[in-house]
Amino acid sequence: MRVVAGTAKGTRLARAPEGVRPLSARAREGLFSSLGEVVAGARVLDLYAGTGALGVEALSRGAERATFVDRAPESLRVVRENLDRTGLAGGGRVVRSEALRFVTRTDKDVELYELVFLDPPYSEEASDLERVLVGLTVGRLASPDWAAVLTRGRKSSMPVIPLDWRVARCLEYGDTLVFVYREA
Repeated sequence: MRVVAGTAKGTRLARAPEGVRPLSARAREGLFSSLGEVVAGARVLDLYAGTGALGVEALSRGAERATFVDRAPESLRVVRENLDRTGLAGGGRVVRSEALRFVTRTDKDVELYELVFLDPPYSEEASDLERVLVGLTVGRLASPDWAAVLTRGRKSSMPVIPLDWRVARCLEYGDTLVFVYREA
């Protein structure tokens, strides 16, 4: 797996930890093409980071900074390795946390994000994802030009999205569905 475009284009990323299913290069390329100008200068949140491929791709394409959140120590090790390999470590912050705990924390250093990636395991329950989406909606997304990206397996259950979100794009890559949400 390699970075598709930007300053780190072609850099080979570290092998995904066991049980982690990174988004394919083809899907990342299509996704970032559909995101357009949202990426440049954005503050990015990569929830369920896995390998960090989505956040690393965003940094490579000009995002200002990215926060990578995962609960698995092995995934966080791979994210750090990928940031080092690409020379993008200065723009990345790696946090060990459950996604819901991260988006619902109330400390004074809460950051707003213009671009959020949610690439959870396909087995993640829709009700759990709904709570994460609500947590994002309550004070985590910068207005007015934000985008949230959710990946799901074709056979996975879909969460109910917040009322003030709309589906801007739905992309299909094999058994992966990629939804791009914007403010309604």
